[in-house]
Amino acid sequence: MVHYPSSHTSQDTSQDTSQDTNQDKTLDLKTQNPFPVVGCQVVMLGDNLQFKGGIASVQKLIVRNAPSQVQIQHIPTTCVHGLNGSTTRKVLAFGKALGKLLWRLSRKKADLIHVHFSQRSSTIRKMILMLIALAFHVPVVLHAHGSQYHLFYNGLPQWAKRIISSLFRQSAYLIVLSQSWKNFYQSSFGLKAEQVVILPNPVEFPSKIPERTSCNQIMLVFLGQIGQRKGVFDLIRAFASLPPEQKTCSELILAGDGEVEQACQLVESLDLGDYIKVPGGIDSRQRDALLAKADIFILPSYNEGLPMALLEAMGWGLPVITTPVGGIPELVVHGDNGLLVKPGEIPELSMAMQTLINDQALRLSLGRTARASVAHLNIENYCSSLLNIYCSVLESKGVAL
Repeated sequence: MVHYPSSHTSQDTSQDTSQDTNQDKTLDLKTQNPFPVVGCQVVMLGDNLQFKGGIASVQKLIVRNAPSQVQIQHIPTTCVHGLNGSTTRKVLAFGKALGKLLWRLSRKKADLIHVHFSQRSSTIRKMILMLIALAFHVPVVLHAHGSQYHLFYNGLPQWAKRIISSLFRQSAYLIVLSQSWKNFYQSSFGLKAEQVVILPNPVEFPSKIPERTSCNQIMLVFLGQIGQRKGVFDLIRAFASLPPEQKTCSELILAGDGEVEQACQLVESLDLGDYIKVPGGIDSRQRDALLAKADIFILPSYNEGLPMALLEAMGWGLPVITTPVGGIPELVVHGDNGLLVKPGEIPELSMAMQTLINDQALRLSLGRTARASVAHLNIENYCSSLLNIYCSVLESKGVAL
């Protein structure tokens, strides 16, 4: 059982810098741009920007906030319907992306290719496009997002691993979301330490956040893909095990696409319809409105990269209950800026919920620290770091930014 501190417990907010020792040769993202500013054309390949997932969110933030000296041409490699699209639509969308990329490469309208990828079919699509870019001698920056990439890669036959590893080693840089993911890619793909750059996802910060001092009704919020990987069904069962007096003063909102119908069926089977709402997918405006009203954010995932929903919730000053998977434990410190529970441990998750529902002072304390701990991930710092990556790549080509 994990110990949950009371609101009166003294917290150590110092940062552990031990991980920095493994990054001595990594590109310094905080240095100034290494050469004069002129301009360049970057082709970005990734999910359709109309998607509501984390990868699309990161791409939209980059496109909207890119430095003026960088012209970004985004080419979607998937259809707008995503996983729900027909095979024909998916093939047509990829064919269209292929044609657009070839057109820009053949007319020398691409100084650099920035490729966002995940596991499974995403890797196959992006490796094909990467091969084409390399054939035109255009450098490629890979950007890893897959929360289950280790499971995907380790399940591949050896010949497939050799092909993918060979392509990865030809990239100028591989951007990853955390030190744990850097360790995985570096060891699994035989990459040089300086080739793998850690760049956590960015956060858009609201200028003001609610005081959240009212304790009449506690709103708990989940944002993300509804399904087992994100621990949604565990969360519903954990809520069901709350004491009756805590249920009556609480409301749980499960917002996101995915297995919405299955979640609703579980809610009804446990007779929780009065306490749990499943609105389905929401847009960014609705997301911000929900986070503004929320008191607690919960993400009990089994696998993650560095989830945008978690970063957004922390940016809104919410205390978080989450799991130490992927890059999360490098950001969330138990008892300091959130509570960590083991994946799949429903009693432990329920106890964490009870702790925060009962203790307003702890909720507010964790929320304040959460917001402060992601302040450095603001979009301005992110774009500056990304620009330095681009500059480092293009310097070898003699292209000035």
